Amino acid sequence: MYNLASLGTTVECPKAEESFKEQQTININVGGKVFYIPKQSAVKYPHTRIGSLALCADHTKQLALCDDFSFGTNQYFFDRDPAFFHHIFHFYTSGVLWIVREMCPVNFEEEMDYWGLSLRDTQRCCRIMFEEKVDEVKDYLKVEKELIAEIEVHHDQEGYEDMVLGELRRTLWNVVENPYSSIWAKAFAVFSNLLVLVSIGAMTMNTVEELRIYSIYGRTYMEWVEIFSILFFTLEYFVRFATTSNLKYFLRSALNFVDFVAVVPYFLQILFDLFDDSEDMGAQNDLGAMVRVSKLSQVLKVLKLMRIFRILKLARHSTGMRAFGFTLRQCYEQVCCLFLFISMGIFTFSALLHSVERDAGGSPFSSIPDAWWWAAVSISTVGYGDVVPVSVLGRLVAFACISFGIILNGMPISFLFNKFSDYYAKLKAQEYASSCVRQRFQLKNRLRRKFDICFHPPVEDDSEKDSYECQH
Repeated sequence: MYNLASLGTTVECPKAEESFKEQQTININVGGKVFYIPKQSAVKYPHTRIGSLALCADHTKQLALCDDFSFGTNQYFFDRDPAFFHHIFHFYTSGVLWIVREMCPVNFEEEMDYWGLSLRDTQRCCRIMFEEKVDEVKDYLKVEKELIAEIEVHHDQEGYEDMVLGELRRTLWNVVENPYSSIWAKAFAVFSNLLVLVSIGAMTMNTVEELRIYSIYGRTYMEWVEIFSILFFTLEYFVRFATTSNLKYFLRSALNFVDFVAVVPYFLQILFDLFDDSEDMGAQNDLGAMVRVSKLSQVLKVLKLMRIFRILKLARHSTGMRAFGFTLRQCYEQVCCLFLFISMGIFTFSALLHSVERDAGGSPFSSIPDAWWWAAVSISTVGYGDVVPVSVLGRLVAFACISFGIILNGMPISFLFNKFSDYYAKLKAQEYASSCVRQRFQLKNRLRRKFDICFHPPVEDDSEKDSYECQH
């Protein structure tokens, strides 16, 4: 046998090699998968969780940084996702942190916060793509939250407990505001929508001279129908106002403002009619009174025109109109850009047409403002043909204006339509889901009440019980 010591050869013990290796590495067990991270790589990032674990000498503090520790295997246990930690391990070994594109950005940020990393540790190209994806997810969540807010009935159920006649006011509120609460509420919503359509039809038919000859008590039949609908809408508004538990939200609600605008013009019209009659009595010899009466008549015309906004009441129970309004609110930037491009096109092509048509005989465009109307109807591709260019260059400008209008109007249509279809489908799904939840909740409450009555019958009064015992 050879004496290795005499030959000058040093043989290290395998256990000593393993202990030295354990001192130079940190054994991380993440979800059952073990990672060996060199300490010299971990201490480069002391602000991270693994770096703090490598620098910390106090065992108690080390246990606070991990979920558990095994003395036998010298492993720190973490109950986290091992697939994600593979990228953390790559960061400690190479100094580069990659973005996990397949992972939800919200979960990715949570994991980054847990391990003590930040987006500054990633590459710039990955960081830009990640921030875009985060903004997209946040916009999506914001839209979902606003869609749910469109469906939910905003009122405080607990607020009715401290109100006078709270249970009655809660019942009336559900009838006039929540059509899915009961059959009576659904019938009320249907009747209200039908009355809106009837009132709009009566207001329209009242302008027909042949129908104005039929009257009763000085008013036509259509006027009486409109008066009845106005009184019903007024009563409906005051019932909502009197039964709400959140007055601040009620006054800020756009639908309640529409209801207010639908009834106020009629009462203002009655007030101005009375004032108009009193002024008209002395207007024959007083020029100032005649001027005031003429101004008052213009106000009355505006008030009568405002009655057309009554049709907006359909938005309260119409998913399509609410989806349309929601689409405009979400896409107002794109709509504003569209109107900006239209205005720029109108000004540009009206100026070009005036320049080429200025010296042409018989041209209807004597100035740039005269060409604005032509440019507007040409860009919108309506083309009334009331004013047209007469020169060859003017017709070329007109062709360019019409082509620009076709391209401009074609770009946002698909985008807006896709948004409208998406929001409409989501609103219908939210309405269906909320109605199913309410129906299940009401059914559960009814079953609970019936079981309580069956298993816990009401206790009879003592007087009735005594009389029963005397008789038997």
